[in-house]
Amino acid sequence: MAELQRSLDHRLVVVTGGFGQAGGAIARAAKAAGAKVAVIDRGDPPPGLDFDHVEARVDLTDPAEARSAIEAVAARLGPIDALLNIAGGFDMQKLEEGTGVWAAMFAMNVTTALNATSAALPHLRAPGGAIVNVAAAAAGRAAAGMGPYAASKAAVLRLTESLAEEQKGRGVRVNAVSPTTLDTPANRAAMPKADPAKWVTLAELAELVLFLASDAASGVTGADVRIAGRT
Repeated sequence: MAELQRSLDHRLVVVTGGFGQAGGAIARAAKAAGAKVAVIDRGDPPPGLDFDHVEARVDLTDPAEARSAIEAVAARLGPIDALLNIAGGFDMQKLEEGTGVWAAMFAMNVTTALNATSAALPHLRAPGGAIVNVAAAAAGRAAAGMGPYAASKAAVLRLTESLAEEQKGRGVRVNAVSPTTLDTPANRAAMPKADPAKWVTLAELAELVLFLASDAASGVTGADVRIAGRT
């Protein structure tokens, strides 16, 4: 944390999905590391938020809403040092059961990152800016019913790779993290017979994401970093 604090102190970090379990943990860790933190989320803010700026009820699948939220952050806090695309979701559906989940997964996992990134690029500090996207280990191999989710997360990886190449000339780094199962209340409820001690903790995820967002990872771009806990 000391190294992260030196790298993130007074930097502006924007976290999408900042009201959720993962996004909230990452935003709080960034704040603890000395960063200025702005969070963006589609929901209503939970009580007790202590961030430098909050944009609530933002539909990041709408390019105009994403642009308005990012511009509000930049107008208040200045150039953005790091955009952390944590907003997303999970669902399953076998093809014989229908196709509706496919569109939902791409909207939640790909379109949100695409719109937030497009809106943030003009405001990202260059050189020195960073973008971190959240993919998933499932992007490498889809189990039964996992096609929609895995495909959407694979698209996040391709977005990460192509954008990293596009932004090299500006000095903006773009990376992704691919966790296995996260230790969240929702996952514990969904898998009561599993051993959550083997899962990735939110603190572990936050530390990796913030490392990639920091100057400590200044030589890393276009990477997909798998984080597997103890599985």
